[in-house]
Amino acid sequence: MTQSDTTIIIGGGQAGLATSYYLTQQGTPHVILEKAPYVGSAWRDQRWDSFTLVTPNHTFQLPGAVYAGDAPEGFLNNAEIAARFEQSAAAIGAPLQFGVEVSGVDPQPAGGFRVRTSSGEFAAANVVMATGLFQRPKAPPYAQALSGSVTQLHSSQYRNPAQLPPGGVLVVGSSQSGAQIAEELYKSGRRVCLALGSAGRAPRRYRGRDIFTWLLESGFMDRTTDQLPSPRAKFSGNPHVSGAQGGHTLNLHQFARDGVQLLGRLQGGDGTHLHFAPNRNEMLARSDAFEQNVLAFIDAYIARRGIDAPPDSPPLLDDGLAHAEITDLEMDAAGIRTMIWAAGYSFDFNIVHAPVFDADGYPVHQGGATAVPGLYFVGLPWLTKYKSGLIVGVSEDAARVAAMIAPPALRPL
Repeated sequence: MTQSDTTIIIGGGQAGLATSYYLTQQGTPHVILEKAPYVGSAWRDQRWDSFTLVTPNHTFQLPGAVYAGDAPEGFLNNAEIAARFEQSAAAIGAPLQFGVEVSGVDPQPAGGFRVRTSSGEFAAANVVMATGLFQRPKAPPYAQALSGSVTQLHSSQYRNPAQLPPGGVLVVGSSQSGAQIAEELYKSGRRVCLALGSAGRAPRRYRGRDIFTWLLESGFMDRTTDQLPSPRAKFSGNPHVSGAQGGHTLNLHQFARDGVQLLGRLQGGDGTHLHFAPNRNEMLARSDAFEQNVLAFIDAYIARRGIDAPPDSPPLLDDGLAHAEITDLEMDAAGIRTMIWAAGYSFDFNIVHAPVFDADGYPVHQGGATAVPGLYFVGLPWLTKYKSGLIVGVSEDAARVAAMIAPPALRPL
């Protein structure tokens, strides 16, 4: 049992490690509880074999493992990412306890928390939830009504084309994971259908730099939730772009040109029959508009700062609009033998037994601090900024939360 003045961090990913670093710097006793046998488990266990970072290497800003190599605009692969998480944990001396699954976090009447785990109960003065926003792979209820002749798996279970049975593949979802998996599959020779969501796209490079370099420098990644069209917009999928093969642009219109069948949002199905919304063109228009808005944001920044950057005009394609839209698909007739659900994850904070959540189950907080003294969240997308959930941005929030936890004498004035 930990001492009652200890802070417990739940989760050993980038948010947990970053928070641990700042707590150590200020001398705050703490422990990290991680249910997996290693740090960064989501990066190891929920990615396909050819996965790389989508953001360039210079954005890898994890304490103790900040990238300083000779390929700042390259893209780390799975093994390199895992190695850097291990490097970070060792460099900062993270007090990790592996194989410990938390089942309950209960505020106590006199203050502090009782934390119930697979290794017994812990007492804590503070609890930092650093589990991220992606707890449960998402698939709709009607997935259970689909034919057993079709293999179904979530994108977190996909590893490579050879893993799948012969035949065509339907990928459901067109944000980062769905678009990258669809591209790998069709380039391997598979017939691919792609059910679109509303995720946007961005070119890999623009006006002489990687797109993420511009997005960070221009302040696009520093936008806050009050700049979103609605509170629920923070749950939107990330724009598709790829770091594979040295990094390249993903464009749904190019997918269509290459033979991918684009469909609207999947609405339901039974047996081998699927129904799609007649909104393919609307989804394509949203993706196109996102790119134009992003580039306009960057152009305005370049003009405002007087930066010498060469003009650029990414190709404007319309191949996705060329074919008649299909709203019903018979998988047997179409040769579809596999469905990959790439519609993201559902978040689940039900281990926290405190009234700190809104109607969507999302924590209500101010800069990561909830209304329950001592209960904090770190590592959520849009926690304070767009980049809050990314390795490049999580340390800012971790430092802020650590400062809140510090004894009064150590808190910044």
